[in-house]
Amino acid sequence: MSVSLLKKERKGLILQEINVHTRISLNELVEKLNVSEDTVRRDLNELSEDGEIIKIRGGAMSKAYHHNSNLDETYAHSQKETIGRKLLSLLREGMLILIGGGTTIREFVKLIPDDFSATFMTINPLTAVELLDKPNVEIILIGGQLSRYSQMSVGGEVHQRLSEMKADLCIIGTNAIDAQIGLTDSDWETVQVKKAMMKASEKVAVLAISEKLNSVMKMKVADLNEIDYLITELPANATVLAPYQNSKLRVL
Repeated sequence: MSVSLLKKERKGLILQEINVHTRISLNELVEKLNVSEDTVRRDLNELSEDGEIIKIRGGAMSKAYHHNSNLDETYAHSQKETIGRKLLSLLREGMLILIGGGTTIREFVKLIPDDFSATFMTINPLTAVELLDKPNVEIILIGGQLSRYSQMSVGGEVHQRLSEMKADLCIIGTNAIDAQIGLTDSDWETVQVKKAMMKASEKVAVLAISEKLNSVMKMKVADLNEIDYLITELPANATVLAPYQNSKLRVL
């Protein structure tokens, strides 16, 4: 097998990991590919120059996560749209909804009926902007230091605001989920904010395309028994989802 083909396959694997998990760190790619840090850096530089990814400090991010991206070009677009339609069933008029960010959540926001009335509180500026198109919702943006990695507000002010509230429903995405380990991520600040969001809510809904199932990252967000709903694009009775069913968690 030629060196160029090896490089092409390696870059394809990097692109797949970034698209599935939205963001990934340099160290995780080094570990997954079993190559040097310099090799991964070169590959990321080339993928960035080709417009395939966005480089961020310590790793890379899917270009679909950028505010200028076209949602129709989002990775697994139809699957994320299916998840968004399922999530609509959890909405009730007058709710206080705490919502995160990401391409699946952006698909969901697009599907919210114009006559739906509720209050959305978010730590993600892009989500707040998407919600502006919905005429009957109130939008509260929790401010603070903006993380370039997660594109959400982080820090003490965010945690203080979240500790003062109790939302009806928390809606978050996840970078990885496993039936035994639970929800995981690779960024400490992201993990801490998601923990605070879940604690500040009566019910928690987690959104994940099926490719994220049975995957694990470095840092734990929550056990499965801390979640009320898991929503994927698959039928709820799909075999791969059986290990995620428990007495509390409802799979949609």
